[in-house]
Amino acid sequence: MSAGGAAPAGLPQFGAERMAALLTPAAAADALAEALHAGPDPESCPQRTALAVPGGELLLMPAASGAYAGVKIAGVAPGNPARGLPRITGSYLLLDGPTLRPLALFDGAALTALRTPAVSALALRYLAPAGRPLRLVLFGSGPQAYGHLDAVLAVREVAEAVVVARDPAGAGKLAAYARTVGVPARTGGPGDVADADLVVCCTTAREPLFDGRLVRPGATVVAVGSHEPDARETDTALVRRAAVYVESRAAALREAGDLLIPEAEGAIGPGHISGTLADLVAGRSGGARGQSCPQLFKSVGMAWEDLAVAVALYTAAGGHSET
Repeated sequence: MSAGGAAPAGLPQFGAERMAALLTPAAAADALAEALHAGPDPESCPQRTALAVPGGELLLMPAASGAYAGVKIAGVAPGNPARGLPRITGSYLLLDGPTLRPLALFDGAALTALRTPAVSALALRYLAPAGRPLRLVLFGSGPQAYGHLDAVLAVREVAEAVVVARDPAGAGKLAAYARTVGVPARTGGPGDVADADLVVCCTTAREPLFDGRLVRPGATVVAVGSHEPDARETDTALVRRAAVYVESRAAALREAGDLLIPEAEGAIGPGHISGTLADLVAGRSGGARGQSCPQLFKSVGMAWEDLAVAVALYTAAGGHSET
């Protein structure tokens, strides 16, 4: 490596297939839990930097912890699906923490497709009803919807999956996939949330997907589709009556339109959040038992999560920090 810091020859690269072979959703969730125990504190995680560009939005997400550091450069290109290209693009560069030498390069979209469902799976270990098969309503039919189905199955048994999506063909394909992994599945509509134990929202919607008054007490809702203050997948009615959990209070109150819009309406205050993912993992807050209201986990995606999963992938492949 040159003194100027050029990447070493043969920098290991991780694509979607290699990541899937190295790390299951459950193992990725374990890596996130370990990161929460070891640090850093999600509340002090660097903010996501967003830049509007002609094609959409460019995101920069750096993080560092102990022996490793890393940065994700991600693009969100709304016009890409019409071109037959992924909506989410980008790369993740993993670095040795003390020297900042490059260690590995990851497909950023594939890393996000693994990381986000793993975050949800970790939350569901504490929030989703246990001890019986659950009725799942899944909004969306893109990569995150597939990843979330697999992640839910890693932590809970599913009695039935109902897929709700704008694209009927996409919804049908995801329902067919669910049946191939042993889950009775069909397509449905927003009203199906009334019979759900678990509702998972992973869409590009900017307006609420369903009537939050229909969600039963004790049901769990996961919303991961937006990190923008003016976009949301859940409505004020649900947020007002739910116990709300987030990855980080600071990040949620910057980016989570699901919470910021009801707050702007005067329906909730900034103290409405019941707890964080770290609180759940440490046993400091809430859980599925004895809930008389719905529980909402709102995720915006954070840089420490990308780092934790990238490190887990790198070490699973036999890599290690240089120092």
